[in-house]
Amino acid sequence: MTATLDLLKTRRSVPPPLLDEPGPDRAQLDTILAAASRVPDHGKLAPWRFLVITGAARERVGETIVAAFAADNPEATPERLAQERGRLTHAPTVVAVVSRAGPHVKIPEWEQVLSVGAATMNLVIAANAAGFATSWLTEWFAYDRRVLDALGLAPSEKLAGFVHIGRAREVPSDRPRPALDEIVTYL
Repeated sequence: MTATLDLLKTRRSVPPPLLDEPGPDRAQLDTILAAASRVPDHGKLAPWRFLVITGAARERVGETIVAAFAADNPEATPERLAQERGRLTHAPTVVAVVSRAGPHVKIPEWEQVLSVGAATMNLVIAANAAGFATSWLTEWFAYDRRVLDALGLAPSEKLAGFVHIGRAREVPSDRPRPALDEIVTYL
């Protein structure tokens, strides 16, 4: 078995609160993002882009998240507000994957969305291959237009998710996976 297959067979998400410093440095992150962008991309549209959120930017985005949450939940406790404020502060690096998929004369939007998902998964796998642990999450704020606007997304763009990257303090036990005979049909 190759190292790649071993990684794919054993990869496990690690919740952001279990991710510690150090995150990838700029050179490592450039390598990870270059690998993330090497996915099937019918028409060479690059229907995705990446927003790297590190350092103080995690707190700045957290202020946007908590403001949106507080506006919708005026009864929220200080503890809950702190939780929302800290959503992106656990892992040292967070990469938001932005979907630019949309109508095109030749390339179906569905194919573009699949490319966005492939880019996000390549990001996860590349970070894991570089020795980091990851967690790909969306959460409510990935769909909140106030947060998306603050992140600079165009009205036509969506967020495929946030990939949290760091060093695993601990790796949770594996979850049950589907049995192949339940998900595979040979024709």
